[in-house]
Amino acid sequence: MINRIARFLNRSLLKAILDLEFIDLENAPREGALIVAGNHLGALDGLVVYYVVDRRDYIVLVAEYHSQYTLRRLLVKIAGAIFVDRYHADFAVLREVLKRLNEGGVLIISPEGTRSRTGGLLPGQPGTAYLAAKTGVPVLPVSIVGSEDRLILANLKRFKRTPVKITVGEVIAFQPVSRQDREETLQGYTDEIMCQIAALLPLEYHGAYADHPRLKEILNE
Repeated sequence: MINRIARFLNRSLLKAILDLEFIDLENAPREGALIVAGNHLGALDGLVVYYVVDRRDYIVLVAEYHSQYTLRRLLVKIAGAIFVDRYHADFAVLREVLKRLNEGGVLIISPEGTRSRTGGLLPGQPGTAYLAAKTGVPVLPVSIVGSEDRLILANLKRFKRTPVKITVGEVIAFQPVSRQDREETLQGYTDEIMCQIAALLPLEYHGAYADHPRLKEILNE
């Protein structure tokens, strides 16, 4: 019941303030464990991706600074979300995420780790690739354009909805990582995820991956 209410409220909120356009939405699997990886431009990105993959078995990660607010702590508890420290390794959180993925959950995550202030992609962190390789769960790349906080706030002041475009890529699967070349392999996996996201974005959003040879290969395929 709580999940249904949360999904209803999420859809109602987004429809009220955003004019959403979905491209290739049929690429999003409707069952099975999944890691949804997207670029991060604004505060609503997680809710937008939550809208894309309309499932009940979400794994929601919430930045640790929200835990200092009583109401937010309560909402996180009700939603079954997990507080995560973005700056220090938290093995208890890692174990919980791995457990839920192995049970068929859907993890929504930004490999960049934080929102981009310029709109361009930031270098990806290896955590998403690690989870995918560790569990064998496929990664679904998703791009978001137009969700910058400044754009949404400016339009809200004029009682206008903000156009936001979401493009869904094709799932990618990764092989387990051996200890011998772990860092190199994870970096390669991370670059693949980020370049697949970049390929779904306009040129001006490519950021740190604008000149990456893998992105050029994908765009030429």
